[in-house]
Amino acid sequence: MEDYNLNIIDFLEKSHTMPVIDVRSPAEFEHGHIPGAFNLPLFNNEERSIVGTLYLQEGQSEAVTKGWELAGPKMKQYIEKAKILASGEETLLHCWRGGMRSNSMTWLLNTVGIKAYTLEGGYKNYRHHVRAFFSKPRNLIIIGGMTGSGKTDVLKALSTQGKQVIDLEGLARHKGSVFGGIGMPDQPTTEQFENNLFVALHHLNPEEPVFAEDESLAIGRVFIPGPFFEQMSSARFLKLVVPLDRRVQRLVETYTGGDNGSLVESVKRIERRLGLEKAAKAIDYINKNEMKTAVEIVLQYYDNVYIQGMNVARRKDVAEIVLNNESPGEIAQKISDLIKSNP
Repeated sequence: MEDYNLNIIDFLEKSHTMPVIDVRSPAEFEHGHIPGAFNLPLFNNEERSIVGTLYLQEGQSEAVTKGWELAGPKMKQYIEKAKILASGEETLLHCWRGGMRSNSMTWLLNTVGIKAYTLEGGYKNYRHHVRAFFSKPRNLIIIGGMTGSGKTDVLKALSTQGKQVIDLEGLARHKGSVFGGIGMPDQPTTEQFENNLFVALHHLNPEEPVFAEDESLAIGRVFIPGPFFEQMSSARFLKLVVPLDRRVQRLVETYTGGDNGSLVESVKRIERRLGLEKAAKAIDYINKNEMKTAVEIVLQYYDNVYIQGMNVARRKDVAEIVLNNESPGEIAQKISDLIKSNP
């Protein structure tokens, strides 16, 4: 009899060419899932709660019986959707622990001619693999600089030039500061952020440098995995030194032209740290659309935060790149030249 269980390595390898079906409930899927997976839940959120409660109160037999009662009428629908996802041929499938839900669905799909493989240990095993992955040493190069230095644009230029780049803010859907959520979609959970970061790193060549932007442990509401953040904190550090007027101009272009109310609310969230008087002035200038002056006031706070952070950061290898009016592409080339001359 063919074994349809796969270990995590084989499962991930096959996922490059085969669809992944997650049979957990929608709530479980939303909290965190394998990137690119399709959610085909055996139970909806309420049904999962019913079966789980029954398992705790009356045991496995009663819970399984109830599970089949709830899922049975939907079997035809499952098969039809799975055929579309698997193109009628093969698919990968998992639940939380690789137990009853995934085994039941694997049996069902194989019965109707869709070759379905189950992940041993389920999504729980995947999460264990993801967390362990972040402890692997990497050749990181961190791009830093005060707020408004254009670090994100430089990373994009490095990527265009063929360098390996991890866009942490893009994965977090947040630009890092208290203003970082303006104009951005909802953030993922920290768990989903870790899953997305795992996929982004997994595709990179471990022998080559990986560029990333200097970040705090928290990017908005999500957190960088501890082992990866520790590597960032001790990695080679390239500090972009950009004139104040250029930084102010870039921030005005980035954060204005939209909803001034969001800017005001963001200032209010840091008014105690900024100082009540300065915060009131910044808000007044925002309401008058005098954005340059408002940015200059707020930037004083962020520059102080950055300087204090640099003083306590344990950087072993710091190089400054002094800039003026260079384009992101020109800055990226300077960085490439620096890395070549000082590998």
